[in-house]
Amino acid sequence: MNLIPIHSLENIDSAAKNFLSAAGHRRVIAFSGEMGAGKTTFIQALCRVLGVEAEVNSPTFSLVNEYFTAGGESIFHFDLYRIEDPAELFDLGYEEYFYSGKRCFIEWPEKAIHLIPEDALVAEIIVEAGGGREIRF
Repeated sequence: MNLIPIHSLENIDSAAKNFLSAAGHRRVIAFSGEMGAGKTTFIQALCRVLGVEAEVNSPTFSLVNEYFTAGGESIFHFDLYRIEDPAELFDLGYEEYFYSGKRCFIEWPEKAIHLIPEDALVAEIIVEAGGGREIRF
């Protein structure tokens, strides 16, 4: 198991760089963690490190947002928290995203875990007693 600590927001970009390096070639990354653990905040840091200049927000109601790096690479950000039935992802055409070869960051994957690609990296964000976070994968 890999562990990446995030002691404060001051070192979140460094943690994001380390995470991306450890993730290697995997393009689909699923993030679980309790409400308020920092899934969206960490995805914002990942996007920043990857060169996204646009504002990165959780797609809570739209289910997916697309961002572009400075080099034109697409990054898809999913938030599955509000889905009531995994079939909603079929209506969205999730396969076109998950199997596109593009980066996909997924919050709340447990809501449709059987649809997440088998080779996806699954990471858990743990809230530590002192307020820091730890990414486990």
